[in-house]
Amino acid sequence: MRVVVSIGGSVLAPDLDPDRVTAYAEAIERLATDGCEVGVVVGGGGVAREYIETARDLGANEVELDQLGIGTTRLNARQLIAALDGSANLSPATGYDEAAAALRRGEVAVMGGVTPGQTTDAVAAAFAESVDADLLVYATSADGVYDADPNVDSDATQFESMSPAELVDIVLPMSRDAGASAPVDLLAAKLIDRAGIRSIVLDGTDPSAVVDAVLRGQHTGTDVVPTGSDEPTYWTGASDA
Repeated sequence: MRVVVSIGGSVLAPDLDPDRVTAYAEAIERLATDGCEVGVVVGGGGVAREYIETARDLGANEVELDQLGIGTTRLNARQLIAALDGSANLSPATGYDEAAAALRRGEVAVMGGVTPGQTTDAVAAAFAESVDADLLVYATSADGVYDADPNVDSDATQFESMSPAELVDIVLPMSRDAGASAPVDLLAAKLIDRAGIRSIVLDGTDPSAVVDAVLRGQHTGTDVVPTGSDEPTYWTGASDA
């Protein structure tokens, strides 16, 4: 099975903790050992936001701020590459062709941001589409997709399963509200809908949650299931070990 895992920067590196990065590297290596072709897109998280806020105060324009964010995602990606100890590409891929080439070489393909104006949510969806991934997993600080922002609305209800079109409908109004926290950004949702990519949005605080979701389809997040798609046959044959 070919899978792309999007790891939020706030999940991978909320602070500079080598044990946390190592735990994620071990989870990714477990997927590869089980026969998965794995691509990883790493976000910037709080560190990126701090750089961006400081640079904004210094007068940087939006493209310059985006470039700072991209640079931070690639620093986080380099941390993961170091922890993967030779099983990944030597440096973060800077484009989809470069990442796809790493997959073809049998490496874990790791990348961060790509271009200004595009979040790593969207990068992960575009990467998954470009390599015909069987599964796209968003490991976030949220535990799934809700019908409202759970940080604001205590009555927000989590979706167990939804279609890509429903994901777009949920994310669209959130993207218009200042300060709202969408589970993935609008462009990512639209790319998932366009390509019909089976996706999972889950709480990635514990890296083992990603392993369970990819290898067995077991998680407490939200499945985004394209209409008419079947459950990956890989799950029915996967070991419970």
